[in-house]
Amino acid sequence: MTIRTNTPNLLDTPPIAVQAKLAAAWTSFMFLYIYVDFFNLYKPGVVDGILNGLVWRFDVSSTLLTIMLASVAIPALMVMLSLTLPARVNRATNLIVASLYIPYSAFNAAGATWEWAFFYGLSIGIEVLLLAFILRSAWTWPRTPAVPAGPATTDLRQGLRQ
Repeated sequence: MTIRTNTPNLLDTPPIAVQAKLAAAWTSFMFLYIYVDFFNLYKPGVVDGILNGLVWRFDVSSTLLTIMLASVAIPALMVMLSLTLPARVNRATNLIVASLYIPYSAFNAAGATWEWAFFYGLSIGIEVLLLAFILRSAWTWPRTPAVPAGPATTDLRQGLRQ
C-alpha cells in the first residue's frame, strides 16, 4: 500500500536587485506624494485659494510652479536613475536625495491645524518610512570583493576560455 502525501509547493523568493528595490520605493514615494497633494485639494478653501492665485501662503507664479515641478521631478527621475546609474554613483545619489527629502516631506505639516494632524501625520509618516527604506537599501548595498589581477586569476581565465 502506498501512502500519498501532498507536499505543498514552497514559494521561492528570488533575490531582488538593489536597483529594483530603489526604483520600486521611489515609485511608491511618487504615488503617495502625488496623491497627498491631490487629496489636499479637498480641504476647505484650498481650491478657492488657488483660484485666487495663492498656494498655501505663496502667490502663484512661474517661480513657484517651477519649484513645485522640480520637487516632483526629482523623485520621478530617481526611479529611472536607480535603474541606470552605476552602483557607486547610484548609492551616493540615493543617499543624498532621500536624506534631503525627509525634511522636505516634514515641511508639509507646517501651518497645519490639529484637525488635519492625522492626515499629515499619516502621509508624512509613510513618506519618511519609504525614504528610510531607500536610505537603508542604499547604505547596505552589497559589496562584492574585488578580484585581484595576477597569475592566479589569469590561470582561472585561461581555463574558462578553453
